[in-house]
Amino acid sequence: MWTRSYSMVTKEVTKEQLWQLFADVNNWHTWDEGIEYAKLDGAFTAGNYFTLRPKDGPNVKIKILKAIENKNFTDLTVFPLAKMYGEHLLEETENGLTITSTITVKGILAFLWVKLVAQKITDGFATDMEAQIKAASKL
Repeated sequence: MWTRSYSMVTKEVTKEQLWQLFADVNNWHTWDEGIEYAKLDGAFTAGNYFTLRPKDGPNVKIKILKAIENKNFTDLTVFPLAKMYGEHLLEETENGLTITSTITVKGILAFLWVKLVAQKITDGFATDMEAQIKAASKL
């Protein structure tokens, strides 16, 4: 198993603003430069799937495992002989809103999918969170 987390604290946005940004999957490409598009039919709720196409990559089907409004969501991407979990947590603290993202990869070929996909995602956590804050502040 491989896991990487990153947290950022901000007073620039609320958990409600960030949740609104996350739940609007079809517009993720407007603030995430690594995405060509993302498409969700239906609500941003557990059990639903969305399709994401990274720039220079194939379409990926992602399942929403958990979605608790204004608190957290977990998604699952299934690769051959590995699974990648993305956990996204919004937590109010006395210092501001703490945003935490965690990627976990499990399975026999986890090492391969870390190299091909997960490491690039985690390397971009700081930049992605800054973009999320900037976009959410306009909502």
